[in-house]
Amino acid sequence: MSELIEGLPDAVALRCLAMVPFYLYPKLELVSRPWQAAIRSSDLFTTRKELGLSEDLLCVCAYQPENTWQLYDPLGDHWMTLPLLPSKIGHLANFSVVSTAQKLFVLGGGSDAVDPVTGERYGCFATDEVWVYDPVARQWATCAPMLVPRSMFACCVLEGKIIVAGGFTSSRRPTSQAEIYNPEENTWAPIPDLSHAHDSPCYGVVYKGKMHVLHRSLSTMQVLISDKSGFKWVIENDCWLQGPAAILNDEFYMMCHEHIFKQEAAKWKQIVSVSEFRGRIGFAMIGAKGKIYIIGGVAGPGSQVQGFQPLSDVDVLTVDNNPPAWHKASPMTKCHGTIIGCALLKL
Repeated sequence: MSELIEGLPDAVALRCLAMVPFYLYPKLELVSRPWQAAIRSSDLFTTRKELGLSEDLLCVCAYQPENTWQLYDPLGDHWMTLPLLPSKIGHLANFSVVSTAQKLFVLGGGSDAVDPVTGERYGCFATDEVWVYDPVARQWATCAPMLVPRSMFACCVLEGKIIVAGGFTSSRRPTSQAEIYNPEENTWAPIPDLSHAHDSPCYGVVYKGKMHVLHRSLSTMQVLISDKSGFKWVIENDCWLQGPAAILNDEFYMMCHEHIFKQEAAKWKQIVSVSEFRGRIGFAMIGAKGKIYIIGGVAGPGSQVQGFQPLSDVDVLTVDNNPPAWHKASPMTKCHGTIIGCALLKL
């Protein structure tokens, strides 16, 4: 790497660049070619991590526009649009998305949407494809496919590895199969099946260091236990609420009955009212840096608008305030409507 800042060793200059917020990087690239090379180097992001300067970015994909992802930088209250996900499946949906190793992974899913050119349906209910977005290279690439094509399934990251479980196969049948992905080796391996397969979509959350698989309409959950003998699933009968959920500071928050609740000592504590969101459907709920974000969705029946109106709104709840307080963030600049993917990327 050529000299970046006159009079400073490159290693020191790189540390200076690492202190600049991520949302300003596109402007830094305009300074010179050496700066552009530095901004797009893995060394810079390694330095950010070593200095404890990593930032939490929100990654969001909505049904419109097709296969489009945006990044939100809370520090700059700024949205950035990623290159189009190059899947041949139009309007990819019902996938899972997670982040690990400073990269974004989009797994599985399918589409019943109509090809605007041929007028035919894509006819792919579930795929085994896995895509990864590298924010350093700023491009998408394919990873090793999952062992089982699946959609509407649970997916989490544990100790840097991706675990998927349940969902529906390409034949639209529920599956109990589970598998684990090693990003460093780009390999998948089977792990024990879920105790039961259910004819309903499921999702996964990491809570208290364990993966929990929750099925919609069921109060029980399946929890992945790891010990010296390997992995196993156990069923817990806790009566969890049903609704959008978010993990924040290893605390579980859920929206239900026009309120957000926090789980405390096996009980649910009411945190704040969300009656103003009455009639809003298809939004994402995610936690980051002491805040809960409500992103996008559709204003439907029961809201203050007529018909169905796609939204790009972002509402933010600062949980640490007493009482918790809402404020508006910058709306999405490209995506709008039903949110079909949302994840936290630490970069």
